[in-house]
Amino acid sequence: MEPIRILWADDEIDLLKPQMLFLQKKGYEVVTVTNGHDAIDEVQEQAFDIVFLDESMPGLTGLETLQHIKQTHPHLPVVMITKNEAEHVMEEAIGAQITDYLIKPVNPNQILLTLKKIIDNKRLVREKTTTSYQQEFRQIMMEINSGLNTKEWVDIYRRLINWEIKLDESESEAMADIIAMQKREANVEFGKFIARNYLDWIAQPERAPLMSHQLMRQKVFPLLGQRPTVMVLLDNLRFDQWRVIEPMLSQLYRKEEEDYFFSILPTSTQYSRNAIFAGMLPLEISHHYSQWWKNDMEEGGKNLYEAELLQEHIKRTLRKPIKSEYVKVTTVAHAKDLHDNALNYLHNDLTVIVYNFIDMLSHARTEMEVLKELAGDERAYRSLTQSWFANSPLWAALKRLAERDVQLIITTDHGTIRVHTPSRVIGDRETTTNLRYKMGRNLKYERKDVFEVRKPEKAGLPRPNVSSTYIFAKEDIFFLYPNNYNYYHNYYKNTFQHGGISLEEIICPIVRLSPK
Repeated sequence: MEPIRILWADDEIDLLKPQMLFLQKKGYEVVTVTNGHDAIDEVQEQAFDIVFLDESMPGLTGLETLQHIKQTHPHLPVVMITKNEAEHVMEEAIGAQITDYLIKPVNPNQILLTLKKIIDNKRLVREKTTTSYQQEFRQIMMEINSGLNTKEWVDIYRRLINWEIKLDESESEAMADIIAMQKREANVEFGKFIARNYLDWIAQPERAPLMSHQLMRQKVFPLLGQRPTVMVLLDNLRFDQWRVIEPMLSQLYRKEEEDYFFSILPTSTQYSRNAIFAGMLPLEISHHYSQWWKNDMEEGGKNLYEAELLQEHIKRTLRKPIKSEYVKVTTVAHAKDLHDNALNYLHNDLTVIVYNFIDMLSHARTEMEVLKELAGDERAYRSLTQSWFANSPLWAALKRLAERDVQLIITTDHGTIRVHTPSRVIGDRETTTNLRYKMGRNLKYERKDVFEVRKPEKAGLPRPNVSSTYIFAKEDIFFLYPNNYNYYHNYYKNTFQHGGISLEEIICPIVRLSPK
């Protein structure tokens, strides 16, 4: 490893020989100059990791030298060294983006501490994070294979996400593959857990975790009446994506409760979101509101009647009139309207906002090469979500609402998983096209790769034909037909998909916040 290179500018540099010798013994390389002009020249001609800059040099002052350096090297750390902490000097220095400052006389330990803090900080954080994760790795692996219950699975998933994000922040590339492997292992066992329990949960809801069709009744309706409630459903929002937008929201909102629910199968918008707003399983919707339900292979939009299903759900459950509004954002124009109308939502008891950006992002990523580059893996996908949210009309609208007495709920309908492993499926023309689940007749598939439901009604699902079967992909599997297999394998591998069984798709956040 090359030594850290320091440029030190001070008109009394000869008095600093003890500090120079100390740094050289510690393995640092130090270049010295006695004035600001020479400091600027050195920065132009050589690469440095950090600059120590005396504030009170004759000729160009330290502040003037700092401004010149920052014009050409805005990210180069500069430590200002000053004889006093005069307020105007420090304000100017901080405004010009010094990284740190020291008061003369500086002793060697102060210098070393500053160097460790600025230069070695990332390395120290990375090493500490890596060591801590390595210590917990074995514990998590043992728990994954110990027959977990629902709450324990949620705990494991949250811990894995927290480690992923910590390792992201520490830029620990070496551990990225390890945690990805551990998540794959967790998903293998989670798939078995869902296959063992899912049909029992549908048959005996009292034994089940909170699921899509129970979400409004248990988590939203009981809150109504106290103050205006705004529920934002971000399609495809995974728990890790919630984690990266949470810090922005926490500037203006206090988190009152963070909970979870399990998305029903298939973990796709048509099924899970209709179930959320109807308060019913898809089979029940198809029976009671057949005019608003379309099966997979029927023509037309599958989520066109969410507002109507929500109104019916409110009538059935609350048995009293409330003022509610349903807002769906699928275009830039809709998003602008959302911001403009934000304060009007305060006149409603309940406003439900469905925002489709993340869903569009995951689908666009499949289609657009540029987005494949921008969101090449989980870390990049989180970063893109964070960047979108920070600059979105939604965040602008939530800032406006934060000035008023509202209740904010953030949730989703299902998550997504990055798929890697293809699995062959053969079906007729009526078979659905989704990559993570299939519904059709006479399906042929690899049994080890799927959770199969031969009697759809037992999973709360419609049966379009007498012999209809549903299969759900486990782990990071995606279904391919034999025709043009290699082409579609390359096309869809490493894309984000939903509809099947994984921690990322099924375990969903629901968070309640109030303005600070």
